Amino acid sequence: MDNILVAKNVSKSYGNYTALSNISLNIPKNCIYGLLGPNGAGKTSFIRIINQITHPDTGEILFNGEPLAPQHISYIGYLPEERGLYKSMKVGEQALYLAQLKGLSKAEAKKRLKYWFDRLDIGDWWNKKIQELSKGMAQKIQFIVTVLHEPKLLIFDEPFSGFDPINANIIKDEILQLKEKGTSIIFSTHRMESVEELCEYIALIHKSEKILDGKLSEIKKAYKNNIFNVGLEIQQDADALMENLNKNHHILSSSFDSVENQLDFRVQLPSSHTAKILAELSSVANVNRFEETIPSANDIFIQTVNKKDNDR
Repeated sequence: MDNILVAKNVSKSYGNYTALSNISLNIPKNCIYGLLGPNGAGKTSFIRIINQITHPDTGEILFNGEPLAPQHISYIGYLPEERGLYKSMKVGEQALYLAQLKGLSKAEAKKRLKYWFDRLDIGDWWNKKIQELSKGMAQKIQFIVTVLHEPKLLIFDEPFSGFDPINANIIKDEILQLKEKGTSIIFSTHRMESVEELCEYIALIHKSEKILDGKLSEIKKAYKNNIFNVGLEIQQDADALMENLNKNHHILSSSFDSVENQLDFRVQLPSSHTAKILAELSSVANVNRFEETIPSANDIFIQTVNKKDNDR
């Protein structure tokens, strides 16, 4: 698979503080790649290196197969967590200025800005000053100027910060549209529900080290723990049935609704035992739920970070 960005053994220190330690990552083209980690993990340091704000002490970054160089900046768009708009400038004036810094002519910038202002229904903001806008409104402007020059790689650091749920969903849809058009995206966030919705690949950095990376669906499979949620509609004594099940299976929890005659329980099973218990249950009850629990991105995040800390 072609990669838009490859990091090879990248390290960065500030005095005695190690921000990144021997980080290697392959970020595929035309995907949304989640860059995850607790506060202070090293994510921002890595993003700064990609944007050539700082440089690695050791290792190298390849952009589209070439050593990262100043000319690649025009192919990158960066939306930082801390926004950088000039509060006293008018929205349109500032958007035009920032677009021209990215190499667009004034005429082309106006054309693209009209498209985005119409698309996000903010045409009447053109002559407002940034200080007149709410945080979410200013965030829309920041998003537009980040994507306006149609970069090959977009880096979003907490892009939904300041948005209400409706506008967060609008921006989420725009990010997905950009990906569908061929843009590669690095997505850094603490919102694990956004990772679930958007990211195909993830990397988890903790205390300057990469501790996990790969395709999210494959990581989830690797973290499965063979726990199943089971629901039964029964016509017999629930306690007696649970006592019998406990003899042969590892029941983790259970509950019984006497009105609906519904018995729900969680059970941990070896992979080879699923057909056996399903047949066993079907012989004594109506099985209306039998599903394996798949760990969420949040579960994997917490489990992996805690394990790394306990191993130190």
